[in-house]
Amino acid sequence: MKSVDVPEVTGQEARTPRVGVLVVAYNAASTLERTLSRLPESFAASVDHVMVCDDASQDDTYEIGMRFRDTATFPVTVVKHERNLGYGGNQKAGYRWAIEHGLDVVVLLHGDGQYAPECIEDLVAPLVSGDADAVFGSRMMEKGGARSGGMPAYKYVGNRILTGFQNALTGQHLSEWHSGYRAYRTDSLSDLDLASYSDDFDFDTEIILGLVRARKRIVEVPIPTYYGDEICYVNGMKYARDVAGDVLRHWATERGFGGGVASTESDLYELKATGSHGVLLEWLSGRQPAKVLDAGCFDGRFADLVRRQGHHVTGLDRQKFDGVAERVNAFIEADLNQPLPDAIRAEYDVVVAGDILEHVMEPQQLLDDLVSKLVPGGEILVSVPNFGHWYPRGRIAVGKFDYDQRGPLDRGHVRFFTRDTIERLFAESGLRVVERRTVGTPFESVVDRPGTPPARRRLVNGVTRADTAMVRAWPRLFGYQFLYRLEVA
Repeated sequence: MKSVDVPEVTGQEARTPRVGVLVVAYNAASTLERTLSRLPESFAASVDHVMVCDDASQDDTYEIGMRFRDTATFPVTVVKHERNLGYGGNQKAGYRWAIEHGLDVVVLLHGDGQYAPECIEDLVAPLVSGDADAVFGSRMMEKGGARSGGMPAYKYVGNRILTGFQNALTGQHLSEWHSGYRAYRTDSLSDLDLASYSDDFDFDTEIILGLVRARKRIVEVPIPTYYGDEICYVNGMKYARDVAGDVLRHWATERGFGGGVASTESDLYELKATGSHGVLLEWLSGRQPAKVLDAGCFDGRFADLVRRQGHHVTGLDRQKFDGVAERVNAFIEADLNQPLPDAIRAEYDVVVAGDILEHVMEPQQLLDDLVSKLVPGGEILVSVPNFGHWYPRGRIAVGKFDYDQRGPLDRGHVRFFTRDTIERLFAESGLRVVERRTVGTPFESVVDRPGTPPARRRLVNGVTRADTAMVRAWPRLFGYQFLYRLEVA
């Protein structure tokens, strides 16, 4: 008999995923039982558990849920919160329960019957097959379906406007952000900081943003639209304001702005090719091949561009990051918060201190040490963020000072400079300003990504031109970074 190699099937692969349903209910006494009864027989036969979360209803929702539980053909748990947790808070409680009880997939179903239980298997299938981390039922995928299903015109228009706005700011292409019919892999939910999300109706938007940040796979499936006599508890204007605020904060955070952003010095350093680094490269390109010391070289990407201009580049930093050896001619490991080793000789034509003085406790000491490594007639090139820029000024004025991932309030900054304070530091180190440049806010980072709509690119280009004019008119307020060519006086 010919032998056949059979691949080994692990217990995890062979096990049927445990699928549960979270039913959020508030004053749903007239609809809850009918909604649960509409679950397909095939799904009811395989569902691991149905959890009904009554959010402190003022009617008989809990009692009706208990009555249904006693006759149901599938496992049902009914809980009633002692106080109203809110739409988002109710979901948080249910998802915690699903995770703690080892479910693999959890489906969010509304107890008012607005979302068709008959479609539940369509939401579950991509999760069970491993093709998605989250599946959203969309009422907008089939043209005309939402309106023919009774969605009021004002809700339809508002949905489309908000969805377009949210897609534009997040780079997503969802047909709808506002459906409450969803299914998730619980291991994906475990990767999100659900506790920090809103307890209100914008929780649904925050969970999408969390999935996007975590690079989870989102799939949409079409669902029918149904509007009956259920009571809507959503304040439309407040909801629109909340979700718009959530998305704007996400947009800002993705670009390094917004308080409390976690960051470390080992984060990938942004190479500002059209900003400060572009100016430094321009200054270096006008020189004959020289010996350059790049202080705070990080991973050496800037040093590599300098080396391609024909310069001999020595990288200097507190540790040898991955890839730096291939991008510099030599590397010196030294803590820039400590006096530089005497072994570093005074042999450099140019020292580059790009975005580094604000990261050390004693910038005067570091600057003096770097100047001592120059040959007679050498130059030191410096760039620093402007703490007097309108953004940090505004954050302070409204009492919202906090650190960001990058920019003037970068989390790694321990010293802050205005134009006057940095130039005073130069004078105290015996340096003379040969040339000063000011660069504006890097609005181009908004469009520096594939698939940016031309209209947004034109808008950002227009804003950049206006910012450039304001930088020339008032550099202390609109300058994002100051750059200097310096020589020993």
